[in-house]
Amino acid sequence: MQENKKYRIAVIGSGSWATAMIKMLTDNSTEKELYWWVRKQADVAYINQYKHNPTYLSAVEIKLPAAHISTDVKHSVQHADIVILNTPAAYIKDALRGLTADDFKGKLVVSAIKGIIPQENLIVGDYITQTYAVPPEDLLVVGGPCHAEEVSQEKLSYLTFGCMDENNAAFVAGFFRNRYINTIVSKDATGIEYGAVLKNIYALAGGICHGMGYGDNFQAVLVSNAIREMSYFLHALDQEQRVIDASAYLGDLLVTAYSQFSRNRTFGTMIGKGYTVQSAQLEMNMVAEGYYASGCIQEIIARYNLNMPICNMVYQVLYNHKSAVTEVAHLAKNLN
Repeated sequence: MQENKKYRIAVIGSGSWATAMIKMLTDNSTEKELYWWVRKQADVAYINQYKHNPTYLSAVEIKLPAAHISTDVKHSVQHADIVILNTPAAYIKDALRGLTADDFKGKLVVSAIKGIIPQENLIVGDYITQTYAVPPEDLLVVGGPCHAEEVSQEKLSYLTFGCMDENNAAFVAGFFRNRYINTIVSKDATGIEYGAVLKNIYALAGGICHGMGYGDNFQAVLVSNAIREMSYFLHALDQEQRVIDASAYLGDLLVTAYSQFSRNRTFGTMIGKGYTVQSAQLEMNMVAEGYYASGCIQEIIARYNLNMPICNMVYQVLYNHKSAVTEVAHLAKNLN
């Protein structure tokens, strides 16, 4: 990367996590130019006039110059040196519609999406590499633990930037560090991304159990088993040596499993209380990535013939409509 260059960064997405990233970037002192793709023209007009996102994190002041907020994704991507993808995984294909490999050529592409693409059964990094010919060394992922709501309150938080090229990870991390954001760099982009997918499923499991009245003692055992299950899954995929109790894995799992801000835990709690999947989805205003991830991960589990009882419990309840009471009781007998 060139010194003394004013880099241009595009954020694709307008939900709570994308809005939090805009705040992090604008609160960082590094000179940069920001572009923000927002899906709805009405939201663009509102942000331009009132300097707040009307739907998500509405208390956060938007400092981005009005001219750089757009509903034209091609305009935002073409002007950027760094492209940050931050929509729900299920919507990323639609958000990037009309873009080609040429639009991403020579750019660093960052996935801040903690999900898996349902139609493709691919993590976002693999999809971007295959579809838009982005070299693996130019592809980054962002891991937590970091909830958008706490970022909006400027509570001390940590982000992990994973990339095959650690220099690129460190470079992008430099645009996010500020007085309330610390950054960590890792080479394990694939592990961080799959870990983020799995922790959403485990948060669903925790929510289901919470909704059914299981207490903190049981939840602690559940999460202890979940991190071991995550480690087992990641090792089966690539056999890389990784420290599974690092913040990007265990830390992100803990905050997603326990936090009041976790949409996946909230979704699971509703299921545990007797909501159907459809009614829970209608009541929530945000996407619970773990629901889509559960169906996709189950296909990978079957492909590798893996034994993952927590993921299996969630899948049976959400997709096969099995009794949560029966499935959790069966799971509880196999935890240790």
